[in-house]
Order: sequence, then C-alpha cells, then structure tokens
Amino acid sequence: MSQLANIDEVLKSHKLTQADYIHIKEILKREPNLVEIGIFSAMWSEHCSYKSSKKYLSGFPTSAPWVIQGPGENAGVIDIGNKMAAVFKMESHNHPSFIEPFQGAATGVGGILRDVFTMGARPVANLNSLRFGNVKGDDDTAKYQRHLVRGVVEGIGSYGNCMGVPTIGGEVSFDESYNGNILVNVFSLGLVKHEDIFLGVAKGVGNPVIYVGSKTGRDGLGGAVMSSDSFTEESKSLRPTVQVGDPFTEKLLLEACLELFKTEHVVGIQDMGAAGLTSSSFEMAGKTGAGMIMHLDKVPAREEGMTPYDFMLSESQERMLICAKKGSEQAIIDIFHKWDLDCAVIGEVTDTGRMELFWYGKKCADIPIAPVSEEAPVLDRPTKRPAYLDDVNKKTINDYNTVSNQEAFEKLFSSLEVVDKAWIYNQYDSMVQTNTIKAPGSLDSSVIRVKENGKALAMCSSCNPRYCYIDPFKGAAIAVMESGRNVAMSGARPLAITDCLNFGNPENPEVMWQFAQTCEGIKEACKELETPVVSGNVSLYNETNGVSVYPTPAIVMVGLNDDANKVLKSAFVKEGNALLLIGQTTGEFGGSLYIKELFGETSGSICDIDYSKELRLWELVIKANKKGLLESAKDLSMGGLAIALAKMSAVSGLGVEAVAELEKSNYLFDESQSRAVLEVKPENIDRVAKMALDLGLSVVKIGLVGGNKFKLNDVEMDVARLRDIYFTTFANTIEQDL
Repeated sequence: MSQLANIDEVLKSHKLTQADYIHIKEILKREPNLVEIGIFSAMWSEHCSYKSSKKYLSGFPTSAPWVIQGPGENAGVIDIGNKMAAVFKMESHNHPSFIEPFQGAATGVGGILRDVFTMGARPVANLNSLRFGNVKGDDDTAKYQRHLVRGVVEGIGSYGNCMGVPTIGGEVSFDESYNGNILVNVFSLGLVKHEDIFLGVAKGVGNPVIYVGSKTGRDGLGGAVMSSDSFTEESKSLRPTVQVGDPFTEKLLLEACLELFKTEHVVGIQDMGAAGLTSSSFEMAGKTGAGMIMHLDKVPAREEGMTPYDFMLSESQERMLICAKKGSEQAIIDIFHKWDLDCAVIGEVTDTGRMELFWYGKKCADIPIAPVSEEAPVLDRPTKRPAYLDDVNKKTINDYNTVSNQEAFEKLFSSLEVVDKAWIYNQYDSMVQTNTIKAPGSLDSSVIRVKENGKALAMCSSCNPRYCYIDPFKGAAIAVMESGRNVAMSGARPLAITDCLNFGNPENPEVMWQFAQTCEGIKEACKELETPVVSGNVSLYNETNGVSVYPTPAIVMVGLNDDANKVLKSAFVKEGNALLLIGQTTGEFGGSLYIKELFGETSGSICDIDYSKELRLWELVIKANKKGLLESAKDLSMGGLAIALAKMSAVSGLGVEAVAELEKSNYLFDESQSRAVLEVKPENIDRVAKMALDLGLSVVKIGLVGGNKFKLNDVEMDVARLRDIYFTTFANTIEQDL
C-alpha cells in the first residue's frame, strides 16, 4: 500500500481536515492509501456520519407500543394490526437535483424505494416535498427555477410510474430563499408482514457477501462528499457526481428481492445508497461487530479500467449487498439471473472486526470497522441566535397597511402556495395498485387502503418554512402538529413521523442555532403528541454564495384508520350541510401567507403552542368520524379560514355562504393553530357540537354549503371563477416559457 504524495491536495478534494488525517493515521497506525482516504472521506461526510447534526438528533422520541423499528435501519417500521407493518422513510436529493433536475430527482425516488424494499416491504405509496425559488417573471432566476420544476417533476414521475408505485400526494412551496438551492425530499411507504422484516446486518463467520443489481460504473463518484459542501457558481459543472437511474432495472431488483425474501437464504441485506459499496459494507458489518473480506475485482463492472477506489466510492444506482447463509450462493445467483440481474459472490464475513479489501489477490485496504463509524467526528459547532430575528420578531400585523378583505382574498387565493398543483400530480400515476382512496388534490392527507387487513393508512407531508424562519423551535413543532392534524382530518390516528431536516451551512453559527432549535421543537412536539420519530435524514450545506435556505424540517406523519370504508373527505360533500368552526381565532399572523403575499415579507412571532388542544381536536374528528357524524373535515392553516373554505369550495364545485364573528375583519386570514372546519348534516349539528364542548373545544356554526357563489363575510366570488383560478394558475405560470 503505497504512501500518498501531495497529501494536502488529496485531503482538500476529499473534504478532510488535517485533524481528520491525524485521526485516520491513529486508527490505522500507519499512513492511509488513496482507497482508505476515500472510504474515510465518505463515511465521515455529513451525509453518512451526521457529524454536525448527531449531537442534536440524540433524544428524539423513538419508541411507542406500535413502533417495531426506529432510526438506525434503512427505514422505520410501525405495527398496523393483523401482523402487518408499515415501513417508511424520507430522504433528500437536493444537491443532485439542482445540478441535474431529472436524474437527481429520479434517483432520489429510486434510493428511497430501495430503503423500503430492502426491509422486505413492497412499496405501495410515495410522497414528495419540494421547495423551489421564485418562478414568476422573466428574469434568469425565474426561468431557471421553472426549468428546475419541470425537470424535477418529470424525474419523479418517470421513476415512480415505471416502478408501478403510486405517488399519492406531497407538498410544494416557493420562496426566494431557495433560488440557489432547491429542496427535493422524497418519501416512500411499504407494507410487510411482521415475520418478513429484514435488517441490514452481516454476521456469521464464513457467510458469503453477495453483490446484486446493476453493474458498477463511475457515476456518482464522490456524491456523498459533494452533498457535504456549499454551492458556488462552479457547482453546475458537478454533473459527474450525479447518478443516473434506471427504473426498469430497479423494478426487476424489487421483484427479485421480494422473491428472495420468501426463502431462508438471507441473513441481512443493505441498499447501496450514498457512498455505495463503502457505506453498505461498513454499516452491515458495523452493526454486529463482524469483519468482512471483499474482492473488488469480482464486482460486476460497467466501465473499463475501474480501480478499487472507483468500486468503493461509486454511487451507481439499483445495487444491493446481501449477507447470505453459507451454501445458499447458487440458489441466490439463480434467482437474480432469472430476473436478468448481475449477481456475484464478492466476499465473506469474518470475525476480525476489519474491512479487508483485495484487488486481484493483493490487499488494497485494511481498516478496522468500528472506528470508522464510532470515531467519526462529532462536531460541537458554535451556535448563535440569528441577528435578523430581532427585527423580524418585533413586527406585527399592525405594522402593515390595511387591505380590503376582497383584495386580500384574491391575492392570497391565487398564490402559488395555495392553488392546485394538478400540473405536477397529473404527471404521477396515483392510482396504480388500486389502493388509493385520497389521491393528490384531495386536500389535507393522502390515504391508501391496506387490503390485507381492511384498514387505511393516511400520510401527510408538512412544513411551513416561513414559521421556521421566524421561530425554528415553534415552526418545527407546528410542522409535526399540522402533519398530524391533516392525518386526523381523514379520520386516521397519527402514529409516527419520518423527517428530512434541510438547512444551510453548518459552519455558520446562526444556521447551527436554527438546527438545534428545530430539533428541540420536533422532540417536544413528538413527545407531547405521542408520535415518535422512526426514521429520517439530514441535509446540510443547502447554501449558494453564502445564502442559506430557510430552515426546512419537512415532516411526514403516518396514521392508521381502523376502517378503510370510513375515510373522511376534505372537500364539501352536499348542499344544505352545515359548517362548524372548531377552535379559537386569536389573530396570529407571524410568518403568515397574508404578510408574505400582500407585503412581501416574512415577519412576526408565533404564540405559545397548546398540544392538549391539538390532541383534543384530533380526538374530536377521529371519534365523530367513527360514529358517522361527519361529512368532511379540513384543517385551518396557511391563509386561515378564508383559504380553507375556498379550497373546499373549489375542489367540490359547491358554493358556500358563511359568516364568522371575528374580533377583527382580517382575522379571516389569521393562522391560529388547532382549528378545523367540519361539514355535518343538519341533524348531527348538536351531537358534534356537544362532543366538541365536552372536549373543551370552542365550536360555532358559521354557514351552509350550497349555491354557485363563495361568500364569507365581506368576501365573495363566483364558484366558476374560484375554480378557474384554483385549477389553471399553476400551469400557466410554470409553462409560460414553453
């Protein structure tokens, strides 16, 4: 193993410090070679080791009676009854998607699907959480952002559709803070029987290590390291670090793995995601304290002249690593060859606790496994409350000019934050597998039926980055609350979350303060709401030329409805039904859509959070729905009562006539938490109202469904015009260059 020349340049290109280098030499008790430097670089990158974030992730609530597997595996697992489990996780593909939107987004979908089916589960539902910059106007930024929207959506749709997994919902928002870094977060959920869950472990001395899937190329080299740095103008030249996906190969890999899981051949299996063969092999062996020998010349290659470094660091897609039972080699090879996939025995499990790599019989790397993960740097980066908060937090709604409610409504309702995103979700197959009950565009959460037990799973992605910008702690807590509230509005009980924590440069103390506060907010909300974190992802360095994105902790809540036949709608059902407003409207405008759309600012503060009230609202909707007392339910969030009712009207095509007694006229648009509109038949008003009052919730009848107009206090619009704005605005904006 030859000693490296120009070590300073090597360390710089691998994002390693001199302190890291000294540490590596202490671990190896000698100088590292290039392959070993590459391995340490990948395993100690932000993407793989969470060196900046690990300190704050500890302490997340991760257990509950229904949690089968929490963080630490490919995905989290919860019990959903009748010996069935839901397996789910959320991942980011932000940096690759900014550089190459189609492939970046597509491979993000491929990676999260592998995380799910690696656990033994068949993927049955995808969501996505997308953030883009300003897409309005003719300047270069807006044009490029529209290009990114089109590329990302096409990539997500292409991969998911080819895989036959429905994309059943998600969220998309726009803000100038994402002009230099878009966020592409993808979520997948799969179903599995309890006894069929597989973990990513390698154990049993002499058991074979088997490589399956696509051949390895040089695509994605350094991908994990690339995601651990900020962008500059030169970053658009990083295309070689973006992987290229093949959904048809992934479909074969999915079916082959699920066939394999029906046998007794597998000890453990791991997806080759970020850092490819390096992370998968080290993680599998590291979980059990085992060692591993791998012969890299036996890895199926797609290109000529590849080196051990290339094989260990490549992020070629559609690949898995299997620890099998000794003697099962040929049976496994036969299964994968039947599905036209590469399959090769490349090594075996040892008891040395070391990763020993060979190249045509010659040892090319020898690294103790435990220190690579256990001694990865855990940084205690400086934190500092951002200076901008003093100016931002002291502003209130009273600092802005008065705007008529009609003018405000027309501006807010036509906002890209509000209008329907059919242009996006129509590119996704949401009905494949025939389990979708609430599809994209249905409002609030998306829902699938679980045919195996007659129940339904509701899921919702939620995060308001404006809230997180003005108060990261409360903003993150509200993201958990609102995702849960949306799930409850479908009649399902929220059970657990997965998260994707997107932040700027952790070397900036203000960004680290935002991150620390966000983690504490999630911890508090998940504890109080009894919705543990079962999986997740951190994406840092979402910064370009010194400008960081807003703190964006995307949360997906998953909940269970015991009866798939009792899934609650979120849009009006029938003329003549009454509308009940649940919860108190107190004039909350901090981080509101109202201030952003009318005055171009993100400002204000967030009031104290009442988790008890939130839980009682969930309880009311879930119980009333079980009793058949509700026709529809919609939470109040962005844009307040006016926008919630208008969405219900637009989606259903039914008018509404409502009057809300509010302290101030513009409270129609306030964003107080823990509120909902319930649609009930006239004969059920008293029963639902009593249930609300018994739970200590305020309840008031505000109007009736019906007619061809939307009327709320001094706001009025024909339903036909309402629908035209709602369903055409987004497409007209995104397609204006075409």
